[in-house]
Amino acid sequence: MPFVTWLKRHLVVIAGLLTLGYLLLPNVVVTVFSFNKPKGRFNYEWQHFSTDAWKDPCGVAGMCGSLSLSLQIAVWATLGATALGTMIAFALVRYRFRARGAVNSLIFLPMAMPEVVMAASLLTLFLNMGAQLGFWTILIAHIMFCLSFVVTAVKARVMSMDPRLEQAAQDLYAGPFQTFWRVTLPIAAPGIAAGALLAFALSFDDFIITNFNAGSTVTFPMFVWGSAQRGTPVQINVIGTAMFVLAVLFVLVSMVIGNRRARSKA
Repeated sequence: MPFVTWLKRHLVVIAGLLTLGYLLLPNVVVTVFSFNKPKGRFNYEWQHFSTDAWKDPCGVAGMCGSLSLSLQIAVWATLGATALGTMIAFALVRYRFRARGAVNSLIFLPMAMPEVVMAASLLTLFLNMGAQLGFWTILIAHIMFCLSFVVTAVKARVMSMDPRLEQAAQDLYAGPFQTFWRVTLPIAAPGIAAGALLAFALSFDDFIITNFNAGSTVTFPMFVWGSAQRGTPVQINVIGTAMFVLAVLFVLVSMVIGNRRARSKA
């Protein structure tokens, strides 16, 4: 009976930890096999512990070049989607105009539409325009499908903002720009940051839309897919592990900074 009582009290925590462990299991496998030294081309079976891949992460031809290209596209797509998405979110929340409801509905289409449909549609558009497939077509495509996620994140934040704060700033003789810069933007910043991070992750990770509109350009997801057909270099696991660790460190640093700010305000 004591065990059953303890289990009931901690059931939610246990379920959460099990779910988290299930989600992190692929990352653990990737990390472990980044220290493997396979005998053949495929890094699917554990053979010997080795740090050779960590000493030479760019030892595979073309891998670091594709990684750099993916990072560039992700950064520019994040900047473009965040800027456009923030303006669209403010317009949808703060202003009343014709077809506002239709625009709200259309914003969710890229999120609900299968990626292969959007990829084929964008490819058709680029071919009809005579555009050369490559960096710029990938960038435009990524901004297109990241835009909806940014609008959704920023819109949720803007809708929760208290308009009386901006009115108070205006009563204290703050101009429109000063009110936006000192009051509106700091309050909306968490939503904008969330949308930007989501856009970066989606852009860097995308394969389907990129594969349709890349031409001869090879991004990191495309390189990984192509390598899996011929053999999986250990360096791919190294890059994956490094990016996972950086993401975790970023989250931890953000949490520490947020806690310190909360304590200083208290």
